[in-house]
Amino acid sequence: MELPDRDICYRALQSRDPRFDGLIFVGVTSTGIYCRPVCPARTPMFANCRFFASAAAAQEAGFRPCLRCRPETAPDLASWRGTSNTVCRALALIADGALDGNGSSVETLAERLGLGERQLRRLFLRHLGAPPVSVAQTRRVLFAKQLIHETRMPMTEIALAAGFGSVRRFNEVFHDLFRRPPTALRRRAQQPRRGAEAGVTLRLRYRPPYDWDSMLDYLRARAILGVELVTNGRYLRTVEIAGSIGSVEVRHLPQRQSLGVTICFPNVQALPAIVARVRRLFDLGADIETIDAHLSRDPLLAPLVARRPGLRPWRMGRL
Repeated sequence: MELPDRDICYRALQSRDPRFDGLIFVGVTSTGIYCRPVCPARTPMFANCRFFASAAAAQEAGFRPCLRCRPETAPDLASWRGTSNTVCRALALIADGALDGNGSSVETLAERLGLGERQLRRLFLRHLGAPPVSVAQTRRVLFAKQLIHETRMPMTEIALAAGFGSVRRFNEVFHDLFRRPPTALRRRAQQPRRGAEAGVTLRLRYRPPYDWDSMLDYLRARAILGVELVTNGRYLRTVEIAGSIGSVEVRHLPQRQSLGVTICFPNVQALPAIVARVRRLFDLGADIETIDAHLSRDPLLAPLVARRPGLRPWRMGRL
């Protein structure tokens, strides 16, 4: 993805423009931290700012995630994906754990995509500003950080869920990146620890507006009996991965511009894949303002788009 002009990026940072959230990340050379453009911290000097197209590119450049604006909660936008279907497919495989665990490699990933390792690296550098390994590492770190902040899962389960090969490696990466152990990022609370099988609730952000009622109506009309259920403004369904069976519940959190997703599943290592499927099913990566602006160029579609803001074009994807 080609970044906007530096002046435009800096003005977006100064005004904390939510339209750029998820599209750009800013690394601050004076602190070594990278942020979302909506970060509430004091705006850094222009000379101290470096702008990146992805969180992975910022971390590859040596910056660590901000603890205030939490880059892991930025909308997972896909506005650049149309320029590289191969990168889109590769990211879907990475989200399913293609570069996690023993025996996984960029070479194997490239073979699954039908191209060479060097070509895949060039595509990632061009569109994301970071190689596949760095993208996968950033995904692991940010997903683990989200689990630390938003759940009461034990650290051992978080390490496995995020795709780290061992707890030791998990601790090393967090110490190198944040200069502190993972436990130091979790706020002290009195709630008991809960594993993934008992239920993990996460917030997944989207770019507003979002026509939640229309999405539920569509899913309700096509619900698979005994598998899916739409009731009381919620979507529920069972999910099976590698012989294990669990459940997913999705509800709307309009004040937070997010969906609240509760996952009950016996295998914590399946959590990233389930989250990725929820994102695809509910089209959370849509840059809805760009889509609506494009569709509104048609004189017949323009009044319909204005009447139904936030209506997602349905994608035939299922959990």
